[in-house]
Amino acid sequence: MLTLQALSRTFEWQSDSRLRLVTIVRLRWLAIFGQLSAILIVVFGLGFDLPLGSCLSYIALSAWLNVYLVVRFPARHRLSIGHATLMLAYDLVQLSALLYLTGGIENPFTMVMLAPVTVSAGSLPPRNTILLGVLTVIAIALISSTHLPLPWYPGLRLDLPQLYQIGYLAAVAACMVFIALYAARLAKESRQMSAALAATDLVLAREQKLHALDGLAAAAAHELGTPLSTIVLVAKELQRDAATPPAMREDLELLRTQALRCREILTKLTRRPSEQDPLHAHLTVNELLDESAGPYRNHGANIAIQAAPRSAGSLGADEPVGERRPGVIYGLGNLIENAIDFAKTKVEIRADWTDRVVEIAILDDGPGFPEDVMETLGEPYVTTRATGGRMGDGESTGMGLGFFIAKTLLERSGASINLANREPPEHGAIVRITWPRSAFEAPVEGRAFLPKMGLLRTRA
Repeated sequence: MLTLQALSRTFEWQSDSRLRLVTIVRLRWLAIFGQLSAILIVVFGLGFDLPLGSCLSYIALSAWLNVYLVVRFPARHRLSIGHATLMLAYDLVQLSALLYLTGGIENPFTMVMLAPVTVSAGSLPPRNTILLGVLTVIAIALISSTHLPLPWYPGLRLDLPQLYQIGYLAAVAACMVFIALYAARLAKESRQMSAALAATDLVLAREQKLHALDGLAAAAAHELGTPLSTIVLVAKELQRDAATPPAMREDLELLRTQALRCREILTKLTRRPSEQDPLHAHLTVNELLDESAGPYRNHGANIAIQAAPRSAGSLGADEPVGERRPGVIYGLGNLIENAIDFAKTKVEIRADWTDRVVEIAILDDGPGFPEDVMETLGEPYVTTRATGGRMGDGESTGMGLGFFIAKTLLERSGASINLANREPPEHGAIVRITWPRSAFEAPVEGRAFLPKMGLLRTRA
């Protein structure tokens, strides 16, 4: 559980940024190449006059800074948040200096000033991005009020109206805010999804460890088989011995039968999944619901299960039978547990089927789903759980991973999940899980096992 809670903090900012030194060095080399190309084209291609020496000096300064960073630090070095902010602030200042020398805000390359803020939005905390954004606005405002003339044809001067320059400044600022927010949102969702998938992998890894115990059980059964056979053989020989007292014969018979029972138990432990009897390897809809709801029947809310064909006597009225899928059982159990946690008195589980579909609906009489989070439920770390529920696990908050993992497992089995609230005068939430009947009854390929190990539940 502590490990899952640690994974929930994966997307929180630490002392180091997510920006590697090699990334910022490569981006700066690309900027240097672009700046140098633009200046050489303007001077030697278009024949415009500009302070070439000063411009080349600022470009050379960035080049020497890159050389120093490459020599001083290894390529795998990850910048601290402070150092990454300083590197991006330097890039803003260097760009501002070049724009001051080449026409200020009248230069169409002013939009390049958005690049450092965008990089910051995707890799640095919000406060650092805001700081760089303020620095960008100040720099653009300064070069809009004071700058050298825009390089142009001899004898001509391009003077843009003051109102146009103010509008251009406002447009650049608006684009900066939009792009920064968009980049920050994408980066946050990527971190959350990575952490959620890592949590899923952790659950699967735990199950693999549990599955490895099957191999240990088989090895133990193999090793214990010989001494148990010896015990049975010796007990049998002693029973046949005429000198053995009658009272001891009874004890020997008990010893022999118990040894045989131990051998039968060990034989079951070594049985492969393919050797399970059909009654255990397959489940009807009723049996699936009973097994999924079984662990939660005594947790404060009554559970009522109803399962019947959608229309009696119709084609496909026979109850569907599917293979036992631990992932499906886990997913349904998680949704049932979640419903119990928010129900006031009762949870209803209704199942029906036709020749085409199998549908299971889980209904509770709780407060229902808040409208503002219903569309995002099922995404990782989406939860409004404030306190622990009926299950009594002592947790104060939910991570939002339980619903995500349950939804992922059920959808992997071919199901679709729909969330809704009950129509007045009834109140509560409804979770509908629908399979095509062919998918529900399809054989399992590549079984994925998940234990019922108390994952954090999530529900608004």
